[in-house]
Amino acid sequence: MSTAAQPRKPWTPSQIVLTLLGTAVSAAFLAPFAWALFTSLKSETEAVQVPPHWLPEDWTGQAWKALFETGNITNWFVNSVVVSVCVTSVVLLVSALAGYGFARTEFRGKSALMGLVMAGLMISPAVLGVPLFTTVQQMGMVDTYWGMILPQCAPAAMVYILYKFFQGIPRELEEAAFIDGAGRWRVFFTIVLPLSRPSLAAVGIFTFIASWNNFLWPYMVTNNPDLMTMPNGIATVMNSYGIQWAQLMAGGLMAGLPLIIVFVFFQRQIVAGVAHTGLAGQ
Repeated sequence: MSTAAQPRKPWTPSQIVLTLLGTAVSAAFLAPFAWALFTSLKSETEAVQVPPHWLPEDWTGQAWKALFETGNITNWFVNSVVVSVCVTSVVLLVSALAGYGFARTEFRGKSALMGLVMAGLMISPAVLGVPLFTTVQQMGMVDTYWGMILPQCAPAAMVYILYKFFQGIPRELEEAAFIDGAGRWRVFFTIVLPLSRPSLAAVGIFTFIASWNNFLWPYMVTNNPDLMTMPNGIATVMNSYGIQWAQLMAGGLMAGLPLIIVFVFFQRQIVAGVAHTGLAGQ
């Protein structure tokens, strides 16, 4: 016996207001992407017309074609992938080991080291640019992948996020493994890390996005055009007449596409990771 469908309840005023507000915020965030897409489909002459207009009068893919023909965008993309993946891998390993060490082990100087990590949260990376560059130069790593990768591999924020998560794991799980004869390393890799997947996913995604978008450090440490990352390479899209705006918008969309894909496919892990880090109530 089928039951009649329940009539849909009318929207309350608060629901209508929240929906309109959410629509307005979404439109405000999507407007720059739409403007960049439409501008990339204009000719260079039309892209600089005053007053500007949203839709192209003559739709053309010349900016995209010129970007691939004149720019070294394939190398820029590969360089960004190599640097971002390596930075993310090293940060995950270092942050997990450091966070677990602070959360579960007692050693002399622990409070001082933890204070040093917390102090790192208050220092802007731009302040460390000159001493980091001097160190990298003395080590002969200018214009190398390692020169771009290693200085990005010690983020205090990621250590703190995993430290707070590891503190929330019940000690009874580890103590039971110790009683069964497991060592510290086995407990870490077989019990702690599997339980930390949401936080590790969030840390990995945040690190990848930050490394992919990093402009200042690769710009400082790299002079070789073949080693430029996407943000640095796109900044060179200009000629004797000035910036090529249509090509610049096309390059910006190319650079942002991987981040959009990462967020669309891993947004659940991002939300779950933030919820499990212990930072939500702080």
